[in-house]
Amino acid sequence: MGELHDKMLMMMQMRNFSERTIQAYTGQMKAFVRMHGRSPDELGEDEICRYLHYLRREKKVSWSSINIGYSALKYFYVHVLDKEWNVKKIPRPKSEKRLPVVLSTDEIKVLLNATFNFKHRAILMTIYSAGLRLNEALHLKISDIDSKRMQIRVSQGKGKKDRYTLLSTVLLKLLRAYYKMYKPKSWLFEGNTPEGTLDPGCIQRAIQKAKKKLGSPSLLPSTPFATHLLPTF
Repeated sequence: MGELHDKMLMMMQMRNFSERTIQAYTGQMKAFVRMHGRSPDELGEDEICRYLHYLRREKKVSWSSINIGYSALKYFYVHVLDKEWNVKKIPRPKSEKRLPVVLSTDEIKVLLNATFNFKHRAILMTIYSAGLRLNEALHLKISDIDSKRMQIRVSQGKGKKDRYTLLSTVLLKLLRAYYKMYKPKSWLFEGNTPEGTLDPGCIQRAIQKAKKKLGSPSLLPSTPFATHLLPTF
């Protein structure tokens, strides 16, 4: 895409898009260009519809991924090329509505007991005890744990908003044991280097291992998702 890629990247950065959104949008645009073999400013509604149809029928990606592709293309044509977007000719695909898998307290205990690595167990405990998303937990810093007020500061969570959540005495005790064992420098859950955070894939793989150990693959979701706090867990 060359100059158009750079312009789109600059505009998304100026609008303070998250790095994850930027990567998703630019990735979709690259795939769109590869499919048609032409510059996107030479492509129009027919090519956009064919691409979205291709994602569903041939690539068989999820509806959420198709919606990301739709949003990326719409953003590019409206904000980068300054063109009108005809929603009648390019309708947004309807998403499949699925309820997230919500684990009971007993099921979470089973998950934690089946998790081999103490670091992974600490992360999962933090997620389910404090009601966090996976990326929110992985981007916690040591300074975000406030043992005096018994709070956890979540910086730039969903919607790029800061918030506070509860820190239970049980979680605090576990995190203190974790700190003594791993001695993190800045990020609470460091990756391979003190400067980097842990890869979310590590936690997803840990859950897969727990599934195998339990012999009940349908019991647990592949990605931890906390919809409620378990402060006394």
